[in-house]
Amino acid sequence: MRILLTGGSGKLGSTVTTSLRDAGHAVIVLDRAVPRGEGIPIDLTDAGQVLDAVAGVEEQHDGVDAIVHLAAIPAPGLFPDVVTFENNILSTHHVLQAARRAGVQRIVTASSETLLGLPMDVPPEYLPVDEAVTLPNSTYSMTKLLEEQMALTFCRWDPALSITAMRFSNVMVEADYAGFEAWQDDPLVRKWNAWGYIDARDAADAIAKALEVRGPGFERYIIANADTVMRTPSAELAAAVFPGVPFTRPVEGTGTLLSIDKARAELGWQPTRSWRDTQG
Repeated sequence: MRILLTGGSGKLGSTVTTSLRDAGHAVIVLDRAVPRGEGIPIDLTDAGQVLDAVAGVEEQHDGVDAIVHLAAIPAPGLFPDVVTFENNILSTHHVLQAARRAGVQRIVTASSETLLGLPMDVPPEYLPVDEAVTLPNSTYSMTKLLEEQMALTFCRWDPALSITAMRFSNVMVEADYAGFEAWQDDPLVRKWNAWGYIDARDAADAIAKALEVRGPGFERYIIANADTVMRTPSAELAAAVFPGVPFTRPVEGTGTLLSIDKARAELGWQPTRSWRDTQG
């Protein structure tokens, strides 16, 4: 496929770009700042620029088969709230609108695990947490909820459109795994997302699966690794930090407390990496 990828220079985006190209796809990166020859510089909050870039750019492309929209202010607290809101909402609206105008019908967007009630100062109603939970607690997570709602609305307007929102857990690359040792003695340090994470390579695989298998309509998926960031068994972590919270199914060993059952069943996706693989 010919794929436009926004945010290709980011932590996740750079891995996704490489992964999709290695799989044989042609990837055109749209980003605010890219080196010459490595993508198309763009301000995604400018509707005209986005529409023009999606329709075609001389010597770059004359139309694409799919869009992967990862560009965003990626977390709460990095900018004033109004900046986060305007950047994320306008960017996503303009990408979805431009795709619809240009007839691009396959889109994957980056949503966020923050919609699962992070930082979990109020314990979850049940574990593992699944996609039925939508509890934004920051301006950033509110933008992700509104972006999911926009995607749902665009799919209602255009029944042929396929949009997949991925609620990515905390994205990690292999160089990050040495830092996991600092958390092992205190489960409270990482309780804010129920000890979850996603290896950027597994996230890239999930995006590829969605592009391959998703049909028309909107769906959201939690994308997390199969294990937690801790060596302590997950049931012990939950009993210590979230006492009394019921389990909807057994979780063995250090299995994830962010449910990836839906992504496994509907996308055929399975995370295959673990931070434990890098430990001596």
